[in-house]
Amino acid sequence: MAALFGRRLRRGATTTAVAAAAIAALSASQAPGAIPTDTDTDTGSNAQAADATPPPGTPVSGNSPYYTELPPLTTPDAPGASIDLPAITGPAEAGIPATVLAAYRQAEQALKESRPGCNLPWQLLAAIGKVESGQARGGRVDAFGTTLSPILGPVLNGVGFANITDTDGGAYDGDTTHDRAVGPMQFIPSTWATWGQDANNDGRKDPNNIYDAALAAGQYLCAGNRDLSVEADLHQAILGYNHSQEYLNTVLSWFEYYKNGTHAVPDGTGVLPVGPGPGNPGPGMSPSPSPGPSAPGKPGAKPTKPGTSPSKPPVVGTPKPPAPGTGDPSTPAPDPVVARIEKTASSALSAVAGGAFDQRPGVRAEDASGKPVAGVPVRFEIVGSTDASFSGGASGVTVETGADGTATAPALQAGEQTGEFTVRASVAVTGVDAVEYTASVTARQVDALARTTDGALTAAPGAEFGTVEVKATSGGVAVGGVAVTAEITSADGVTPVGAHFKDAAGNPLHSLTGLTTDANGVLQLPALYADDTAGTFLLRLQAEGGATLTIELNVVAPAV
Repeated sequence: MAALFGRRLRRGATTTAVAAAAIAALSASQAPGAIPTDTDTDTGSNAQAADATPPPGTPVSGNSPYYTELPPLTTPDAPGASIDLPAITGPAEAGIPATVLAAYRQAEQALKESRPGCNLPWQLLAAIGKVESGQARGGRVDAFGTTLSPILGPVLNGVGFANITDTDGGAYDGDTTHDRAVGPMQFIPSTWATWGQDANNDGRKDPNNIYDAALAAGQYLCAGNRDLSVEADLHQAILGYNHSQEYLNTVLSWFEYYKNGTHAVPDGTGVLPVGPGPGNPGPGMSPSPSPGPSAPGKPGAKPTKPGTSPSKPPVVGTPKPPAPGTGDPSTPAPDPVVARIEKTASSALSAVAGGAFDQRPGVRAEDASGKPVAGVPVRFEIVGSTDASFSGGASGVTVETGADGTATAPALQAGEQTGEFTVRASVAVTGVDAVEYTASVTARQVDALARTTDGALTAAPGAEFGTVEVKATSGGVAVGGVAVTAEITSADGVTPVGAHFKDAAGNPLHSLTGLTTDANGVLQLPALYADDTAGTFLLRLQAEGGATLTIELNVVAPAV
């Protein structure tokens, strides 16, 4: 499908300069309704977008470019038919990257609790995310939901777009002269300063993070006590991003399309819009006002009213046949409702420091009758003080449930830090409690202690022995951070001990605790001294885990 390029400028301006001046004036004044209204030149009546007043203040994205590619549409029964037929839910167009989808759903659930009267559907966020960034450029985000590379709109310097002087010192957009729209939901820094959120609880409000940006967009759409189940409020909210009939129609088209069915796809594999997008005008295109929206395949056609299909639209794809017993294919079957999630592994996960855990945490999503629910994004997060991580070093991952309703996290790898922590699994569904796995990391089990040098340790009475250095290994691999104890005894268990360590005050010590191998598994003992008693004595070392080493200490009286 060919893609159009939306310019966040108003029609009706006779030149690019006039249009840019109008946008700049609106941005500078931050006054609602400062943009001229759309007019249907054929009928002389105002278009529907002009009837709705946008929210006060600068638009979310500062009128940056957006994708105007439309979803596939079915053909009405007859030209001018009054019924609205659903979009064809093709596997490519309907796929939303798993982490991006999880962020939209999490935002919906959060707003159900904080703004229950808003009635924000996650599909609206998905529609806006589609036209703003192509779902974060096909889901190019890391395990935490942060974009792998910046998504920036053009410089808002008044040349074809709004003129917005820098407000963030370049912190978000890298520009210290003008602002640019940032991230998957295309917030300009000044708008982010007001609406920014920390949805993933990492202590930062990051417009480049899809969880933060989706919740911020939801908060903005719900502002002013709007009820998005009411058409006038819905349209007004969308116009807050761009007071344009074309933009409104495009967002509403994707909104209806996603309401008819979606599915999660792996991050990074989402379908990108065809053609130019934010920050990329494309070859041969200038940032001048677009002549107005066109129906797919009909250049120059009049825009249609929101919620209606264009006259004689092209047929794209083939409608799916109805499932047995579901009747009319235009009526999508309701998504199964997740009632609970249950663990699929035993509650305890364990590993030796530096090794893999014995099990992978997983859950099964079930409806109220206990049947599995597929296609549910499950968020696995490591909680607590630990250096353990999932494969790839991530502390959080999103995995979609399969046909059997189960989702299993990637392999969990222990670090060097011992102790307990928690792996929490949750779904963005109100009333469904998260489940937690207790995970523990124990110290490496050293199976060998050995001296790093050869040779007998001999000293005259009152003299100092040579350096004693040992290395701890497990399966031949050096083990760092291992606790070691040292004790000196007589060989026969009767003769008084004839060697010692010294404490800080110089007093003799026959045992030491709190010794630890370094990162290379090596331990150098403190200095050892001989007493006045000649004979053979034993230095016994024991590592945490049970490995031992006994070294002879010989005190030899000098010849007379």
